[in-house]
Amino acid sequence: SGLQGVEFVAINTDSQALLQSKAATRIQIGEKRTRGLGAGARPEIGEAAATESREQILEALRGADMVFITAGMGGGTGTGAAPVVAECARELGALTVAVVTRPFSYEGMTRARNADAGIENLQQHVDTIITIPNDRLMKIIDKSTPVTEAFSKVDNVLWQGVKGITDLITNQGVVNLDFADVHTTMANGGAAIMGIGEARGEGASVAAAKAAIESPLLETSIEGATSVILNFTGSKNLSMFEVNEASEWLNSMITNAANGRQANIIWGIGVDDSLEDSVRVTVVATGFGASAGSTPGTAAAQEETTTGISEDWIRMPGLGGASSAPKEPVRPAQPQAQARPAAAIVPPSGGQQGRMNVVEPNSGAGGTDIIDIPAWMRKR
Repeated sequence: SGLQGVEFVAINTDSQALLQSKAATRIQIGEKRTRGLGAGARPEIGEAAATESREQILEALRGADMVFITAGMGGGTGTGAAPVVAECARELGALTVAVVTRPFSYEGMTRARNADAGIENLQQHVDTIITIPNDRLMKIIDKSTPVTEAFSKVDNVLWQGVKGITDLITNQGVVNLDFADVHTTMANGGAAIMGIGEARGEGASVAAAKAAIESPLLETSIEGATSVILNFTGSKNLSMFEVNEASEWLNSMITNAANGRQANIIWGIGVDDSLEDSVRVTVVATGFGASAGSTPGTAAAQEETTTGISEDWIRMPGLGGASSAPKEPVRPAQPQAQARPAAAIVPPSGGQQGRMNVVEPNSGAGGTDIIDIPAWMRKR
């Protein structure tokens, strides 16, 4: 997956779909209520199933400092169970981020209304939420693009967001960023943008910053953000002029859109000589307010629909800093011989250790399961 110290947890009402998950931890929710047959596109069933299995969910997330939840909204399991998972994560004190998709227009008004209600409910239980309308896929593909490739582009938004944050926390920088900075930016941040951009040559820093924030799949733009993490990574030849140029460009966009209101920008610089003449920019932006179209929420459970995103909960326990995680003994993440479906963040040697778990509820719609699992998970 290319993610350092990350664990994945799969959650589903559909027992058959759950068996296809590669997650190290898999939880079948609502076994008594659904008997492993899925939620039937009914959010109330998904919610009841998650509530029935609440203790199992709590145990899977216990000790995490940060939880990422991904879900397709509009059906039963994702729409109904995600808010319950979010409640569990927040109850445990974890910083909670949701990445969810809205259904295609052709899926009908019922799914659209279910998705709207589900997102509104989810927002009440997460710190930060990223919303991706599936209809926007049409803007970045052509007539010959295979379905699986199209959905992998949606998956990439999730992957970039998770990788951007894990790298910030685990990699030591010249101007260092840590979990406290992430917590300051994302706690109760509402709608969010998380992205990574990379460019080379003249003007690489500005080009990389633009690439990080200008995904046509995102429902929210950088304009109007009030809290931003901006991290530059390059070789030892990365110039201060380039860093300053990109920082000023980004700040001018935010300030102009916010009617002169200044954003709180936390920035860092890391060195990676393998980048040679390339520059990588990681951006995390929050604090857009109600106008952003999405708000804080916490959980996500995968739905029986073709969404392109699987539900993942990523939790980061014991990272310290400004974390609101309960003060309990931290369980250091154990080195893994191979990637596994769960997310844990392990800080550099000498730092505070912890774990980030990714919970991914799988789709329950038979043949659509493979599409609901992010490509970067399937290819590990």
